[in-house]
Amino acid sequence: MTTPGCYTCGKEAAFADLPPRERVAYDEHWRVAHALGTALPGWLVLLPRRHVTAVHDLTDAEAAALGTWQVELSRALRSVTGCAKTYVVQFAEAEGFSHVHFHVVPRAADLPPHHRGAGVFELLRRPEGEHVPGDEADRIARSLRARLHERAAAAHGSRSGDGAGPGHHGDGPGGTGGDRRAERGEG
Repeated sequence: MTTPGCYTCGKEAAFADLPPRERVAYDEHWRVAHALGTALPGWLVLLPRRHVTAVHDLTDAEAAALGTWQVELSRALRSVTGCAKTYVVQFAEAEGFSHVHFHVVPRAADLPPHHRGAGVFELLRRPEGEHVPGDEADRIARSLRARLHERAAAAHGSRSGDGAGPGHHGDGPGGTGGDRRAERGEG
């Protein structure tokens, strides 16, 4: 279900045409995008695929997948960006962005102290010339997608031993059925 006038729902409605940075990974409940207008490469946004404006309105299935997505994205960001840790933040208060979304932000070891913690949001307020270019966000998206795929394939192989090849894994990162290639827009 999408809601007119909601930026996130508008993107969901155009899902098939989104560039890699707008669909880093996805499943039936969640979509991952590289943040818009950030000066920090790898800043991700985890979005429910239906219109939700409060965490308490998530379905049990959406909630069950949420934690796994946050951990898997944090692991992938650490692997791809070398970050020391990730921040996971949710407000959904900005005008036009009340659709619940979780920021999953790579915090590098050398991030200046004034950009740590809540100060990291200053990197969303930088001049346009400092924003991560679309082609760089697409490159990061592809690297993250590959890393998520590797982890999913390894997890699947260690669980089943049924000879299924890479790409078959979960209803999200850590689920029990489905096709991971489709989750990430590869199929």
